[in-house]
Amino acid sequence: MPDLGTPPPAPFTRDDYAARMARAARSAAEAGLAGLVVMPGPDLAWLTGYLPTATTERLTLLALSADQPPRMLVPALEEGDAQAAPGAGAVTVTGWLDGQDPYRAAAALLQPKGRYGISDASWALHLLGLQRALPDTSYSGLSEALPMLRAVKDGPELERLAAAGAAADATYEEVLKVRFAGRRESDVAADLARLLLEHGHSQVDFTVVGSGPNGANPHHEAGERVIEDGDMVVLDFGGLKHGYGSDTTRTVHVGEPSAEERRVHDIVREAQQAAFEAVRPGISCQDVDRVARAVITEAGYGEYFIHRTGHGIGVTTHEPPYLVEGEELPLVPGMCFSIEPGIYLPGRFGVRIEDIVVCTEDGGRRLNSTPHGMAVVA
Repeated sequence: MPDLGTPPPAPFTRDDYAARMARAARSAAEAGLAGLVVMPGPDLAWLTGYLPTATTERLTLLALSADQPPRMLVPALEEGDAQAAPGAGAVTVTGWLDGQDPYRAAAALLQPKGRYGISDASWALHLLGLQRALPDTSYSGLSEALPMLRAVKDGPELERLAAAGAAADATYEEVLKVRFAGRRESDVAADLARLLLEHGHSQVDFTVVGSGPNGANPHHEAGERVIEDGDMVVLDFGGLKHGYGSDTTRTVHVGEPSAEERRVHDIVREAQQAAFEAVRPGISCQDVDRVARAVITEAGYGEYFIHRTGHGIGVTTHEPPYLVEGEELPLVPGMCFSIEPGIYLPGRFGVRIEDIVVCTEDGGRRLNSTPHGMAVVA
């Protein structure tokens, strides 16, 4: 049935985007950067509300620095769209015409010898063009130069993430009612996509349905395998609602599971719970990963936990911070990320349990509330 939940949140305003751009410029200066160069992608959408209607080879560039007001260079034929963006009133927008050199125009917005953070989604074509126009400039990817840029969410952002999580929960509760045995993985994936849309998602990013041995591949693409009685099935799905992401995983079983299958599931559930309980301000991302990994390793399955424990989520379903060995970034209130340990037994089955979690002043808060126990489906 269509989503009949709470009304959509109020849209972000010009002042919201102006505050984000000002904060980003200050953060760049504090990091020793001359400023930021932002091209189409999630960073540009988060900073200005502008997402070009089509991705083309024409240069679109937002320049931010602490000593200059925000300025954006766009193709002249898209200038009207840029001017209509929610945050455009806080940016000076200039168009460039086909036949002109856009990199020369962009050079006027940058310091000739500056070091800039550049959005991860930037095309190499444009970075090389900037380097030709300004050979003494240098650039670092934003996820490396400013990993906290979008990592800490404010109240309205968390409201959107919570709504997306609730919609994913409702999707899971309904998909448990469908028939699994005798249907293809792609059929169940289609059910998940349909339900996400019915519960208010505007975009479905992924619907992993890994049955039996396919569940041992963490990012298995739902295929034509027919799900059988006795299969463990990994369900990992998510997308965007109100512009913010959902991402949840539950592992179900078709018919009654074996004692070994229950044991593996219980180990993953214990690891997920331990990592959640470890969440608090100040703990490093890698230490949360270590907590989950220790539970699985002590149970004898360490070699079968083959990915990081989690990733950030916001205007994209995967973004910093990453809960992985080597990431010493500390958690702070407002960070939002997945906790998703798993065990993958090649040729046999896999188990993963995933919630989205917010770091609060007191610890962690889950944005997913469906049971962690292994559901038995028909």
